Amino acid sequence: MAEYDWRPEQAEKSLNRILPEVEKTFAHKLRQAPHEWHKFKNRLHREWQRLFVCLHQLYGWQYDFFYTLHQILNSMVQYWLERSAELKLLDEKREADPLWFLSEKTVGGVLYVDLFSDNLARLEDHISYFKKLGLNYLHLMPLFAVPKGDSDGGYAVSDYRAINPDIGTMEELSKLGAALRDEGISLVLDFVFNHTSDEHIWAQKAKSGDPDFMAYYYTYANRELPDQFQRYLREIFPTVKKGSFTWCEEIKRWVWTTFNSFQWDLNYTNPNVFRAMAEEMLFLANQGVEVLRLDAVAFIWKRLGTNCENQPEAHTIIRAFNAMAKIVAPCLLFKSEAIVHPDEVVRYIHPDECQLSYNPLLMALLWEALATRETKLLEHSMRHRYPIPAGCTWVNFIRCHDDIGWTFDDQDAKNVGIDPVEHRKFLNKFYTGEYPGSFARGVPFQFNADTGDVRISGTFSSLAGLEDALLKQDNELIEQAVRRINLLRSIMVSIGGIPLLYIGDEWGMLNDYTYLTDPTIVNDSRWVHRSKKRWNAREDLTDQDTLEWRFFHEMVKLIDLRKRLPALQNGGMEVIHTGSPHLFGYIRAFKEQKILIVNNFSEEPRKMDAIHLNACGVKRDVINLITNDVLSPGKDLVLSGHQSVWLDIS
Repeated sequence: MAEYDWRPEQAEKSLNRILPEVEKTFAHKLRQAPHEWHKFKNRLHREWQRLFVCLHQLYGWQYDFFYTLHQILNSMVQYWLERSAELKLLDEKREADPLWFLSEKTVGGVLYVDLFSDNLARLEDHISYFKKLGLNYLHLMPLFAVPKGDSDGGYAVSDYRAINPDIGTMEELSKLGAALRDEGISLVLDFVFNHTSDEHIWAQKAKSGDPDFMAYYYTYANRELPDQFQRYLREIFPTVKKGSFTWCEEIKRWVWTTFNSFQWDLNYTNPNVFRAMAEEMLFLANQGVEVLRLDAVAFIWKRLGTNCENQPEAHTIIRAFNAMAKIVAPCLLFKSEAIVHPDEVVRYIHPDECQLSYNPLLMALLWEALATRETKLLEHSMRHRYPIPAGCTWVNFIRCHDDIGWTFDDQDAKNVGIDPVEHRKFLNKFYTGEYPGSFARGVPFQFNADTGDVRISGTFSSLAGLEDALLKQDNELIEQAVRRINLLRSIMVSIGGIPLLYIGDEWGMLNDYTYLTDPTIVNDSRWVHRSKKRWNAREDLTDQDTLEWRFFHEMVKLIDLRKRLPALQNGGMEVIHTGSPHLFGYIRAFKEQKILIVNNFSEEPRKMDAIHLNACGVKRDVINLITNDVLSPGKDLVLSGHQSVWLDIS
């Protein structure tokens, strides 16, 4: 007999007890908007049971759980009342079309404000550029107040309600969000919720000895527990510091610091931390943010005897945040950033958790196939790891602000005859240019002498061979690099998910080694691909011979083609057998439209024979949508080096 679950009934009882008290608190304001309050209560009753269950799993054992529920409901009503009328209309629009982000027309870009436009005020002047590029989803990298000097690229947040004064103000961010919405562009920000900077007001109060705020973090009087935890933990930045704990002289205690010594991990076993961070989340939603990238999701719950990653409670916390967002700000979506094993990545993806997720496996395996010229690991992995729950989508990228880690599954590699340990060594040598014949100019990141692990930094174009070819002044090598770049772009735009362009890659940004002269970032090689914007796509640009012009316009052409093909909406993707170890193919379909996409990872011409084409549905003349060439049934498809072909087989 199934065990009786008492929680749904008690959830309703708790709401019936708490809600009248909350209504009394806000009675004056609620009387002014009875119709809106009715809508809010409908959402509240719809989501409360789910929220209650999550919170009970996390905090139900605590004596003041009912107080926690009361405070959380109080916060939700407060932030809903503070939400602008314009954003409440957007909430209604998104509720009427909750899967809007699955459209083939959704295309994203990501940038650092200070590197792209110096500040928020000037960024608004570039909205026309984003529209010309075809973007309607703009992710601004961390821009909150941070410590001076090293701030882990903005991921050491000192105040979630203040913008770095070098970039602008919160008022300017809200104004920018409104301007973007007017042009149909959704604003995306990072939500750094695993840790704060040690300069955050909570950390400062903890340093002063305030016990309430010391409980916001994990602190220890001696090394007994830290040493027990450390046995199972991996080092994230081994060249920066050893271990996951930092001595704090002010309180003479060890503090949990997974990443850098100035980034203090938050203690989510404390319900006050959950509520405080939920309020920061809702505050950002009220500034017009439509998507929050949840940073470092894997690390937010600690459990002795484990690696303290991907714990069940991490999912519960996110699902509780999700329920709160659906009540207060229904237009808000979550995007997970989980650079962990592929089995774990997919567990964060669900309509009730993170509706969007970065796809680090696809990114890593595209670079792997480019180095090996073979697609067996890419094809095998994508065939069984690409599907995700309905109503969710991948966010596909080739490069981003971060490094490349070879996150493929060891067993997947063994299944196709690859030694995973030796293969990672090969890939690291290849992309740092150490392997004979390599075209790449990557830079090692965080080499761990104890394990031999290392990751790779570098821009899209430099890793794809353009930097090396330009230095050698070899036109043939330049053309090969251009073809590699266009190949990966084509896959990013067509494979299924939201394509996310790291701004600068649209014109072929190369590595920038000036970070080596800055003492605050000299030890962080990721700054080699975080460079100042150096090229403008002007309306009157006429120099069609420049690589920048060519890259930009070919990117625009691909994005425009994507938006005209309903088959490319962010749904299913079927990997197909091409009959060649160098080709990677898949079918995208929606209703009557069906597109076969084949990609050649070799410099040499390769073919997909007529038998395999027939099995995919090529039974009449079909058009290559990129070139308008016609392929007749019974003919082989011959792809030139690094060519991508989109065949309409509807």
